[in-house]
Amino acid sequence: MAGRDRKPGRGAGSKSVGRRDATVRVRTAKGRKPSSTRWLQRQLNDPYVAAAAKHGYRSRAAWKLIEIDDRFGLLRRGAVVLDLGAAPGGWTQVAAQRAPGGRVVAVDRAGMEPVAGAESRLLDLDDPAATEALTGELAGAVDLVLSDMAIAATGHRGTDQIRNQRLAELAFELALGVLRPGGGFVVKAFHGGGAAAFTAALKRAFAELRSFKPAASRAQSAELYFVARGFRGSGQR
Repeated sequence: MAGRDRKPGRGAGSKSVGRRDATVRVRTAKGRKPSSTRWLQRQLNDPYVAAAAKHGYRSRAAWKLIEIDDRFGLLRRGAVVLDLGAAPGGWTQVAAQRAPGGRVVAVDRAGMEPVAGAESRLLDLDDPAATEALTGELAGAVDLVLSDMAIAATGHRGTDQIRNQRLAELAFELALGVLRPGGGFVVKAFHGGGAAAFTAALKRAFAELRSFKPAASRAQSAELYFVARGFRGSGQR
C-alpha cells in the first residue's frame, strides 16, 4: 500500500516458509503413548515449526499473525497493540517487530519470558478486576487488539466450542473498551458455538469484517480468524 512504512521482519514473511522434502518417521518408544508419537512426528515434519526456530520465534503461531498482517496490513509504525493470551510470545514478537516506535502490551494468565519492545501483564481475563484495570489504563488508546486465545481441548466438541466462544467474547468486550475509533481487532474463532451472533456483533462494531484461515493453521483445525477494521466507537455493541 502506498505511503506505508516498511515493516521490520518483512524478510520473514509467510512466503519464506518452505516444505520438507522428506518425511521424518518417529518410532514409538517404550513408555511413550502413540498419541505422543504422532504429536512428535507432526512437529518434526511441520515447516512452520522449523521456520519459527530458524527466525527466532517462540511458536509456530507467529506465522499466523505474519500471514494475517501481510494480507490485511494491520501493524504499523507507532501503533499501540494489545496482545491477549500472549504466552509464549510468538504474536508479541511479531507485533513488536512490525510496530516499531509504538507500544505492545502482552497479556496472559501464564507467565512468559520478556519480549524486547513489549510490556507484559500477568492477568486473568476471567477476573473482572483485570479487565477493568486494562480498560482503565488503555481506554481509547489502542490501535489494534489481537487475541489468539484458545482453551485446552477436552475432546468434547460442543463443550470446546462454547468455551472457545466465551474467550472470543471476552476479547471482544475488552476491545470495545480500549480501541480508539478506527482501530482493528483480530480474534481466533471456531465454527459453531454461537458464531452467528458473535459475527453480527462484530459487524455492528466495525466498518469492515473479514474471516481468514492462514496457511499456518493446521488443516484439521476448525479455527479461523475474524479480522475487523474501522472500529465505530465504544458505544457500538
